[in-house]
Amino acid sequence: MSQHQENKNNQFWYTRSPVPTALGIAIQLGWLEEEFSNDPISIKSLKESDKPSELFSHFDHHLPNSFRQGGNTPAIWARAQGRETRVIGLSWTDEYQVIISLSQSGVNSIRDLRGRKVGIPKHEIATDYNRAAALRAFEVSLQYEGLNLQDIELVDLPDSAYISVNQSDNVGGFGQARHGYVNEVYALVRGEVDAIYVKDVRGAEITHLLGAQVIFDLGFHPDPYIRISNCAPRTITVNVDTIEKHPDIVTRFLKRVAEAGEWAKRHPAETLSYISRETGSSEAWVSKVYGSHLHQRLSVNLDEPSIKGLETAKDFLLKHGFINYNFSVNDWIDTRPLKAVRSNVRKIA
Repeated sequence: MSQHQENKNNQFWYTRSPVPTALGIAIQLGWLEEEFSNDPISIKSLKESDKPSELFSHFDHHLPNSFRQGGNTPAIWARAQGRETRVIGLSWTDEYQVIISLSQSGVNSIRDLRGRKVGIPKHEIATDYNRAAALRAFEVSLQYEGLNLQDIELVDLPDSAYISVNQSDNVGGFGQARHGYVNEVYALVRGEVDAIYVKDVRGAEITHLLGAQVIFDLGFHPDPYIRISNCAPRTITVNVDTIEKHPDIVTRFLKRVAEAGEWAKRHPAETLSYISRETGSSEAWVSKVYGSHLHQRLSVNLDEPSIKGLETAKDFLLKHGFINYNFSVNDWIDTRPLKAVRSNVRKIA
């Protein structure tokens, strides 16, 4: 085996979105470093790379031996593009997701949107997860009120029309700048659209800043179908080759992530602090956006409701052309690592 091939086989990567995840907790607790410190491998955060081509693996999963926990849209898109990955875990953490309007628009409910304009972001990127999330939010909220997308006017809000987007900054920050809702806010305030979709801490801050009214709350809706988005459920994926060639590494990695999810249930204050750092937001905003039960919502699972949510998300992306190739979600899931973890996971005090 050549030195290059040996180095390639011994290099492992992990990446996560800047959102509440058990992987983020495990990293901040130092558990991954502890787990593999005596192994003849290198396991690094993708953020340590200074190569844009490597950083984009957060979205397209092209690097070998890489683990990812984050939004399901990029993971689904990468699989539909032919990337040989497997889902080894899911998590479902609900968060602030709303459709908002300004009081002067006269739009006080979803039904008031009939014949009105709504803003849909449009970014010139391969996997436009923000656009997909906004479109689905309007589709399901309209369905809930007996309407559909044909009852409203969709207005594309491209970056070029409002603000120049630095692609390299967005790749390096894994898309955080794209969550600023600059395009949507400009259009709403100028009266070019009557309603927009926002989510997470930035969305809550914008709602507060604008004094906007919430005309539909998706994030904590009692129907889980309504809550499905890029953020719910979140996927833990890994390359197929890694599972086949390094099953022990995969199991040990997933074990520490799963343990972090269980640890969080017993440490609500510390979990809130860690998630605050992970998201770059105050603890007060994190509590408001993710709810008081956040520490109980980071568990790793492959439960039927989560799998059904993932399939619903995939079907939506296919229906609206965000992916062009269909595939079986059940075939995409590999239950072996989580089964191994559950048979051997230690109790955490």
